[in-house]
Amino acid sequence: MSSAVSQLFPDIEPYARGLLEVGDGQRIYWEVSGNPDGKPALVVHGGPGSGGLRGSRRLFDPAVYRVVLFDQRGCGESVPHASDPAVGLAVNTTEHLIADMELLRVQLGVERWLLYGGSWGSTLILAYAERFPERVSEVVLAGVTTTSAAEIDWLYRGVGLLLPQEWEAFRDGVPEADRDGDLVAAYRRLVNDADAGVRAAAVRSWCAWEDAVIAHESSGSPGYYGAKSVADQVALVRICTHYFAERAWLAEGQLLREAHRLAGIAATLVHGRLDLAAPLRTAWELSRVWPSARLRVIENSGHTGGPEMRAAVVDALAEYGRRGGCESL
Repeated sequence: MSSAVSQLFPDIEPYARGLLEVGDGQRIYWEVSGNPDGKPALVVHGGPGSGGLRGSRRLFDPAVYRVVLFDQRGCGESVPHASDPAVGLAVNTTEHLIADMELLRVQLGVERWLLYGGSWGSTLILAYAERFPERVSEVVLAGVTTTSAAEIDWLYRGVGLLLPQEWEAFRDGVPEADRDGDLVAAYRRLVNDADAGVRAAAVRSWCAWEDAVIAHESSGSPGYYGAKSVADQVALVRICTHYFAERAWLAEGQLLREAHRLAGIAATLVHGRLDLAAPLRTAWELSRVWPSARLRVIENSGHTGGPEMRAAVVDALAEYGRRGGCESL
């Protein structure tokens, strides 16, 4: 792996940005940077509800790529913002986000684009790509998840076996009657409670647990959730609990069963061996049912990555960039 390829590119500013009307009173923030005539690539952020990380632009060679970032409904610079308890989430589902991505593609005049994202972003990318495989040139996923019931149960109960003290605090953040049941659903109720104090305590407890799961990742971003602004934390937890309580409105195992629709789409799956939040098994299972995808396991990385994971992503994007594909409508 050459150091030249593995280095992040200099930061750049978007040359175009806006708010796209997607219906239901929602407007999603989008921006485009890099080469206006370059290979189109869409960055799909995690969370759900985290908002797009603007630093993701630096993964792409700005001379090669036309880089599109957007904030999913209710977070980042999209409006209305889910930090407002009066903002309902009924029109914020996986189906809505897939439709938003497709509308954005048409709005920007893109024929096909590369998709890059991680964590929840990988779930949304897979759902979109399986719906619209003809619109996808390549895929790069980091920290692969499919938001299955098994994955959600692991993250909010199972991994507590490794973090007993922190998990007990997380469990005790819900009423005693809910502690042996669906913790995600219980937190969903709390973060939408009429009492502002109840909502705030639930948000703090949720973010503390998320940070505990990634706290061991010295080369990644421990403390990531607690470092967010209060408004962004509220939006994140409201949206996360909304999606995860419903298992993203996906049938169990759906994304793996439908992976045959991705046949012929080149993909690189980058996953950390030490990922406690999203264990390697999902990435491995996906690579087995997607023959044109290759799995790269990063031995010293967890869920939030680190230098070697970023280098693997940069290398994959550089490889796909050399394929060309400046496809516009």
